[in-house]
Amino acid sequence: MAPRFDTQGLLPCIVQDWLDGTVLMVGFMNQEAWDVTQQSQRVHFWSRSRQQLWKKGETSGHELILKEVFLDCDQDTVLVKAQAVGPTCHTGTRSCFFTRMSSKSEPGVPIPIGTAWGGIPQRLYETVTDRKANPSSDSYVSKLMQGGVDRILKKVVEEAGEVVLAGKNSNREEIIFEMADLWFHSLIMLGHFSIPPEEIYQELGKRFGKSGIRTSESEASHG
Repeated sequence: MAPRFDTQGLLPCIVQDWLDGTVLMVGFMNQEAWDVTQQSQRVHFWSRSRQQLWKKGETSGHELILKEVFLDCDQDTVLVKAQAVGPTCHTGTRSCFFTRMSSKSEPGVPIPIGTAWGGIPQRLYETVTDRKANPSSDSYVSKLMQGGVDRILKKVVEEAGEVVLAGKNSNREEIIFEMADLWFHSLIMLGHFSIPPEEIYQELGKRFGKSGIRTSESEASHG
């Protein structure tokens, strides 16, 4: 299946982080950029202002390593999933999308870095870090964090146990409910240690596509 370029020979290209789906940037590809991206496994675009091919990160080093490519239903827009080496935006931020439009009548305003990133896990983590920085007597997260690491870890263990019991009961709705609780309390633990979900995604990304069982150091030394 081949892309359908417009009358100017261009194709809109949306770039997503391959780990958490964050939209990093939007550019345009022509046939040459499309071909070179496939061949080099590094994302290239066609500059409409300079009228020339350019590789993302050719001067900054912040390139985009190609992971997957998808065409939309009309084959006239491409979605690229990529591994970003450093910040994607020329301003030094991870994503080019960091200005929220509050209404049609108000101008766009910059928003805290991260609020346009990721999905629900990131939103929850931001809530946790906010409760950590700004404790509230009405907040469950604040109260749990004020109890210290032992209380947080105890809740994670409790929720993990509830997930196991739900699995033993083979109850789909119960499993979903208890897993959501476990994920939420795991995010609270990550917040306590200031470990953003992005770092967990990066670790999972290192393991993606690899098979086998991790051996212990002792087993490796006797291998």
